[in-house]
Amino acid sequence: MLTSMPHHHHHHHLPQNLGLFGFSPLKSSSFSLFLRPFSLYPIFASSSPPPSRRRPPPRTAGYRRSDPSHPRRKWSSFEEQNRKGRPPMERDKASTSFNPSSDSFEFNKRRAAGLDKIDKPKKNLKRNTRTLNPTNTIAYVQILGTGMDTQDTSPSVLLFFDKQRFIFNAGEGLQRFCTEHKIKLSKVDHIFLSRVCSETAGGLPGLLLTLAGIGEEGLSVNVWGPSDLKYLVDAMRSFIPRAAMVHTRSFGPSLNTSDSTPQIGSSKPTDPYVLVDDEVVKISAILLEPSRLEESGSKTGETSVVYVCELPEIKGKFDPKKAMALGLRAGPKYSYLQSGQSVKSDFKDITVHPSNVMGPSVPGPVVLLVDCPTESHAEELLSNPSTKSYYSCPDNSTDGAKLVNCIIHLSPASVTNSSTYQSWMKRFHSAQHILAGHETKNMEFPILRASSRITARLNYLCPQFFPAPGIWSSQHVNNSIESTSMSKCFDSNLGESISAENLLKFTLRPYGNLGVDRSCIPSRLTSLRVMDELLSEIPEINSKTEEIKRLWNGLHNKMMIEEPWLGESTVPSCLENIRRDDMEIVLLGTGSSQPSKYRNVTAIYIDLFSRGSILLDCGEGTLGQLKRRYGLEGADEAVRNLRCIWISHIHADHHTGLARILARRRELLKGVAHEPAIVVGPRPLKNFLDAYQRLEDLDMEFLDCRNTTTTSWASVETTSPDKIIKSGNAEGSLFSKGSLMQSIYKRPSSPLTDNSSALPFLKRLKKVLGEMGLEDLISFPVVHCPQAFGVVVKAAERKNITGDEIPGWKMVYSGDTRPCPEMVEASKGATVLIHEATFEDALVDEAVAKNHSTTKEAINVGSLAGVYRTVLTHFSQRYPKIPVIDESHMHNTCIAFDMMSINMADLHVLPKILPYFKTLFRNQVVEEEDEETDDESLISDKVPSFFIN
Repeated sequence: MLTSMPHHHHHHHLPQNLGLFGFSPLKSSSFSLFLRPFSLYPIFASSSPPPSRRRPPPRTAGYRRSDPSHPRRKWSSFEEQNRKGRPPMERDKASTSFNPSSDSFEFNKRRAAGLDKIDKPKKNLKRNTRTLNPTNTIAYVQILGTGMDTQDTSPSVLLFFDKQRFIFNAGEGLQRFCTEHKIKLSKVDHIFLSRVCSETAGGLPGLLLTLAGIGEEGLSVNVWGPSDLKYLVDAMRSFIPRAAMVHTRSFGPSLNTSDSTPQIGSSKPTDPYVLVDDEVVKISAILLEPSRLEESGSKTGETSVVYVCELPEIKGKFDPKKAMALGLRAGPKYSYLQSGQSVKSDFKDITVHPSNVMGPSVPGPVVLLVDCPTESHAEELLSNPSTKSYYSCPDNSTDGAKLVNCIIHLSPASVTNSSTYQSWMKRFHSAQHILAGHETKNMEFPILRASSRITARLNYLCPQFFPAPGIWSSQHVNNSIESTSMSKCFDSNLGESISAENLLKFTLRPYGNLGVDRSCIPSRLTSLRVMDELLSEIPEINSKTEEIKRLWNGLHNKMMIEEPWLGESTVPSCLENIRRDDMEIVLLGTGSSQPSKYRNVTAIYIDLFSRGSILLDCGEGTLGQLKRRYGLEGADEAVRNLRCIWISHIHADHHTGLARILARRRELLKGVAHEPAIVVGPRPLKNFLDAYQRLEDLDMEFLDCRNTTTTSWASVETTSPDKIIKSGNAEGSLFSKGSLMQSIYKRPSSPLTDNSSALPFLKRLKKVLGEMGLEDLISFPVVHCPQAFGVVVKAAERKNITGDEIPGWKMVYSGDTRPCPEMVEASKGATVLIHEATFEDALVDEAVAKNHSTTKEAINVGSLAGVYRTVLTHFSQRYPKIPVIDESHMHNTCIAFDMMSINMADLHVLPKILPYFKTLFRNQVVEEEDEETDDESLISDKVPSFFIN
């Protein structure tokens, strides 16, 4: 049927966005030789297989929602016809490289068009149901120290029972933390938020996506929070399947009176809301609404919650001796007594009551989790009637008062030190207070030890590209207080207070062990210890560090006389005498899909020093990575200086850190004259940001990537926008009628052209770029999923010493993509290309199925475009520390690691460093001591060897 189709119809069958890839249908005559039936279709595309043949997704399907996570199977039928008509050449050659003259490359068309979602059977995610064990042998609360060292996010608390797990707060990095510390998130049944904001919930989107990808069915989890939770859920709908969020429930008075969300059993707003009540635990919530005098009506994001966890009492043991003495014969009456009923004695004329034969019962422990972000919350806490029933009275005579055993304070030091808060704490005499706010001195000891260890090793080997970590370097260690006794403070009528530490436990059952348990606290990792380990494991590293130093000085001195045998041209003129404060690329996250022990998800910080900075992509935990790179103050400075954030596509591993960064920026610039940040991203991202801003103000303006293509920029320069639409430019189709170039902010779109509503924002972006010394920021479409883009950033011309104009540098970032003509076109003559290289060369089939690139393909794009330096990133998390690389092609390429900082002035040295990684990771096959892989480990058990020579 395809073959008999008349030629002029073919065009209609091309995917609509083919125009984006710069294909003109009648371009390549050479191609028609072996594309007989589809001579007008210069692309190989694979379609998804029928569901029956699909393998179940692997466990790591995680974060990225639309992965068809099967290796590529059979090709669609016209593909096979193509094959038969193809000249005898190796199939692999055809798929791994493409020839720019004929524009042939393979990709998964359904995925690029976003149709792969339809192929997958709708999942009804399972919720864990467990048979509970009321006699419960083990129960404890445990501090999960996310952000304890970096202070970028709220720590989480795990409440653990044999058959049930509860987590309080899910800040950024929770999943990465749990991977490293072997805490199985798949076993968690409920997540509770003490407030709804990026600080407490930044890790929630990634967590929901990961759970939805576990196993055949996928898991869903109950999420609880005050009434603002519904705003967060509305925002997440833009990129998280509904099935993953079926069980989100908010409680407390709705802020919107028209909204009648079902209230969870509470008559007065001050009464506790009971959320979970089973034979193992009762969890209730007490709301703190700070009173606001100055503004009427309550603002979102300000309610905080006190969670009360009460375990049932354990009844005393039945004493058969006592029963016999009271004239009872063994039999059913024993069980009546144990269940609390009185019975008549068999041999005596008396009534036997349970209290006569049962030992004393053990009261159920009570734990409070308190989050008071401000002093006004603390005042509310002090006056709230619901917490009063838990106060302990001086004479302890009152019945009915439940004894609180442990109070975990998530409130910041500024609040816990206030007199209001202290007087509330004094109401609990026998409670153990655990202070988990950010006041503790946990900074010297990294929480994510595995990645800190690698960063420290890289820093030792090559400090030029791996500066000392900002929050963990030897100068901090000296002033740390090793002794824990210092952190305890006693007050005559206050229970004991201790600072929280990572993985600190408070045991609730067995009752005999009630109290603090420090046995799980990891030994403190000091940079000195890491160095000792490194030197004993790889003694020759010392000489390698020296070699790099010599190489560095040598190359910097003879920068212009490159060794001719490398077949390299001289350093491009744009780098001539470039200053060290011109531009630096900081790779904050270099992994794909979901965070792992060694690599966080994508984010690239472009530091223009005094002129500001740009972020390219912003995966979850980006703020934390900035803190690790620059230190607490340095990272805040970096966030203040952010002028623009560019997001490549709507997959969660590229944008879920955005809200946290923007909220932090707004916080830091409060009261300072400043302009909103400009966020450039695919349009679906706007839906997320708009919905999210009902929760917390992000202080930003949005611009669609499609408004920053070459075509769109041209419309800023020209007066009449009509010319643009008619010009048959590559992106022309995006501006045709019906392309819904929706207004960017809340402005009516002008009748002139869809693009015009973006003009004021484009003009502002142009102005901001000018202030940053940049000439261009241009987005271009790539082949991955709908609305996926790459970006070109070009510096303005500058004068050299003799006063001649020399061109500015050009940096290109691919986002996620197959190698494609657009990519090569955009990278022509780039000074540096940062290209994704998700898979090793052997996995080209998988790369095609998921529309990613292999290492060789990425390098090939660079060499076809004549790029000066290529940096590979976005490695699949199946390569825990270092990807599989074929060294023979790498003469102007380097591979990225988290925290790598590449200064433009050092670009010429970059490829020379690559072989040294070989030494550092030579024991790659042997995983580290604590590394037994378990079924949920993200790392495949077969660890690939690094270099293939």
